[in-house]
Amino acid sequence: MNFKNIIFNFIKLPFKQIMSLVSDTSYKPWMPFKNKHFNTIYRTLSSKFKVIYRRKRLQTPDNDFIDLDIASVKSNNVVIVIHGLEGSAQSAYVLAVAHFLNTQAVDVIAVNLRGCSGEDNKHIFAYHSGFTSDLNFVIQQVIKGYSYQTISLLGYSLGGNMVLKYMGEYADSLPLQLKCAVGVSAPCDLEDSSNQLAKKSRFLYMNSFLKSLKKKALLKFEHFPNFELDKNRILNARNFTDFDDAFTAPIFGYKSALDYWTQNSCKQFLPLIKKPTLLITALDDPFLSDKCYPFLEAKNHPHFDLLATKYGGHVGFNCRFNKVYNLWCERQLLGFIEPHFSHSQ
Repeated sequence: MNFKNIIFNFIKLPFKQIMSLVSDTSYKPWMPFKNKHFNTIYRTLSSKFKVIYRRKRLQTPDNDFIDLDIASVKSNNVVIVIHGLEGSAQSAYVLAVAHFLNTQAVDVIAVNLRGCSGEDNKHIFAYHSGFTSDLNFVIQQVIKGYSYQTISLLGYSLGGNMVLKYMGEYADSLPLQLKCAVGVSAPCDLEDSSNQLAKKSRFLYMNSFLKSLKKKALLKFEHFPNFELDKNRILNARNFTDFDDAFTAPIFGYKSALDYWTQNSCKQFLPLIKKPTLLITALDDPFLSDKCYPFLEAKNHPHFDLLATKYGGHVGFNCRFNKVYNLWCERQLLGFIEPHFSHSQ
């Protein structure tokens, strides 16, 4: 598939005030899945694929740990998968891609970001949207501990932003084994995505995220009682601006939520990418605003491709009421990374 040709077949969409559309006509969802909220929620609530993981705990240089869940079919090729905000290796979309890739004779290493593996991590900080140093550490440990001939990166939502940022930020020092990367539903502009989710019509999403984030923040207060944070301010947060101003920004050393978002949005790093990278996204994504779609950055870029659909929701891309038929996104990303695989024994 020639993604560059797909990308710049421009059409107009009255519901999106953008000048151009990346379009793929192969994604044809049934009517219920043309509703962005239904498509988004269905992926989470639908039955999960069964994946047999083997857990590997990595000890980080700062005396913390990161848990990897490995689904191996003894392949020479591996895809390292990064989940989204408050997700894990058990998230439905991670299980779906792990199952699918295993059936295609590809190993999967699903990264549980700090504090997301079912056990609280050891530091007051855990992870954030652009914490690429942890991603780089994981990649280096995979190279040292395994004999994979090719490594591909795959990130969903927050993990997608992290992967895309990493590919640009580390462009001049990427290991030879790392061949390509894919981001799915990445919030390329963190400020605008946060503002989008702060809308009243997105209350259910925001409430779900904040409930989980606040629960973890309370654990940090128990473990670090002397840390100077305003507990009430954190617990009363109503959106990401409130929460990131009160918690995320100070524990990671940022001046404010805006400072954190500005420094870690992947959009500014896309022009720096030097290895094949793809972003798969939907133009009806309820988490994203117009600024989250990097059309200009993809135009004439030799290494960054953008594939968008009219429908799809956020990390949805469901087609029917049968999980076997809901692997459109997984097939697209496999089509992109497979040419970079090693087929030697």
